[in-house]
Amino acid sequence: MPLMQRTLLAAALGALAPSALACSSCGCTLSSDWLVQGGQYSGFHADLRFDYFNQDDLRTGTHRVDRGSLELPNEREIQQETINRNYNLFLDYSPQASDWGFSAQLPYFDRYHTSILEGDAGVSTSHTKSIGDVRLNARYRGLSDDKSVGVQVGLKLSTGSFRNNFIAGPERGQPLDRGLQPGTGTTDLLIGAYTFGAVSRDWDWFGEAILQQPLNSREEFRPGTGLNLTLGARYMSFENVRPQLQVNVRTERRESGANADVENSGATLVYLSPGITWKVTPRFSAYAFLQAPLYQRVNGLQLEATQLASVGLHYRF
Repeated sequence: MPLMQRTLLAAALGALAPSALACSSCGCTLSSDWLVQGGQYSGFHADLRFDYFNQDDLRTGTHRVDRGSLELPNEREIQQETINRNYNLFLDYSPQASDWGFSAQLPYFDRYHTSILEGDAGVSTSHTKSIGDVRLNARYRGLSDDKSVGVQVGLKLSTGSFRNNFIAGPERGQPLDRGLQPGTGTTDLLIGAYTFGAVSRDWDWFGEAILQQPLNSREEFRPGTGLNLTLGARYMSFENVRPQLQVNVRTERRESGANADVENSGATLVYLSPGITWKVTPRFSAYAFLQAPLYQRVNGLQLEATQLASVGLHYRF
């Protein structure tokens, strides 16, 4: 492995060391950015992905919590489940013979949530369907002669709604937890780095790290600083089918502000993600992945998923 790739990978792994980082997570950690994995670079690309996961596993620390052992009413909120159906449209353009590239991510969230809030004995329900926060990125790959090392910088914009309410139950009409809203209300800085290479004639690998740093707070709420890390390997010898395996890590600090759920936010999540891509035509591909948790550590009481599924379509114009 070239020196620059070793240095970049070591920096990405080292960034995960502080145990104070953590994540609450209504999101999927899978990486489907083919360009940072060594795919065709120039031209226009479009990718449409659907993620499904049901967060119904109530946890504290690294352990599962038995809801039947908790009395009602309770002095703490006891979440029941969060069913996520997320759609993401990724658009990417890279000028011919240029080391620069530009991308946009447009998310749409369909999220059904039930919870028993502190002091209640009945279940309150919310169901949000809304555009989320748009992400804009610029990418530069000219850090090595073989174009296998690159950096990214961008912004997460405040385009998603963050004023949704419970629609049924004792808390009907009351504001939904800011951590469950489609948008955070903040503008966040995105900084990333990636690298890829060949292990042998049959196998290649890639690594990516993305830091998300909120630049402001909005209406007494500030999300935690987050970090995503992906390491992956692909088998390249089949003509049209490529099996792939990823390890995805997400950490995020606690939320802050008067409208934040400080006690029950922040976690460290590690997933193993096997998947497959199928080259249908020279320009059109499909893919599918499953994610299974290898490690989950949450602050307070939080819901996590026992498995996540993603399917997508990719087209190169």
